[in-house]
Amino acid sequence: MNLTHQTLLITGIGGFIGLRAAEMALARGMQVRGLDLSPTAAAAAQRLGSDVIVGDTADPDAAARACAGVDVVLHTAAIVGEDGDWPRYRRVNVDGTATMAQAALAAGVQAFVHLSSVMVYGFHYPDQIAETGPRRGENNPYCQTKIEGEDALRRLHQEHGLPLILIRPGDVYGPRSAPWVVRPLQLMRRGLFMLPDGGRGVINHLFVDTLIEGVLRAVEREAIGRVYNLSDGVATTWRAYFDHLAQIGGQRRPPALPAGLLKRVVAGLAAGERVLGRPPSALPAGVDFINRPHAVSMAAARADLQFAPAIDLAEGMRRVQAWLHTAEGQQVVWGRG
Repeated sequence: MNLTHQTLLITGIGGFIGLRAAEMALARGMQVRGLDLSPTAAAAAQRLGSDVIVGDTADPDAAARACAGVDVVLHTAAIVGEDGDWPRYRRVNVDGTATMAQAALAAGVQAFVHLSSVMVYGFHYPDQIAETGPRRGENNPYCQTKIEGEDALRRLHQEHGLPLILIRPGDVYGPRSAPWVVRPLQLMRRGLFMLPDGGRGVINHLFVDTLIEGVLRAVEREAIGRVYNLSDGVATTWRAYFDHLAQIGGQRRPPALPAGLLKRVVAGLAAGERVLGRPPSALPAGVDFINRPHAVSMAAARADLQFAPAIDLAEGMRRVQAWLHTAEGQQVVWGRG
């Protein structure tokens, strides 16, 4: 598929991945439409030149208006977090995903790209797990609802012909990334960021631009019905990643604690923040997210899409560092402006 002049709908367009996807798609000569629940986030995308509808992915009317006349849907909208309210996760990650897909089917789109996550494999998976490997909800709302969202889309693909492409990104970082850049630096500055078990777990890092290039390549190659893990394909330890982040952010090297003890420390800090009426900065389940032991397989994306990440961790961190020195980076990370 030639993407030039095609119309791309991005759900969650005002988010970290959605906004960068809009920038890159517009640079490729595509027309971009967006759907976002937040008027503030929608305004950021509108400033780029996107046509944005303010609405809810779980609202059939908003979904239908968003999908009307578009060629490709990139569904990024999701509740992303370590833990939380199960009904809220299900409403967005399952019901909202199915509603968008049904609207896309009715509108006759050529491709529906769903950003799932390697977290569908849970926290304990074998090294180099492939797309056919077992999925595990691990009693975690994010992992489980990402699995349920995939299942809803597979049914629509098999029974009604939804032109589905499933992408399972790794740990996507870059400017504006809340879980892997902004929050860790803020916690480091407060002396509250610690690594479990020496940081020997493995991060499946992927720079945001590389993810979007992979998505667009899958659409260009019309990879309908396929599932792809996307990461840099490098088994970097969390210690190496967060040491690098601390260095570019001017922070001290994070200390480490045994995972069980760290969970208890985080639980105590979260309880204290709730007493003060503040949302917790971290949750015990987050320890499991940064204690995963293995890298996922990139064989399918390499073979089918000739996917070869052009931005390695050193270059990605250089770009993050440059952003940290911008007015936006200073405001988002440190509250200066």
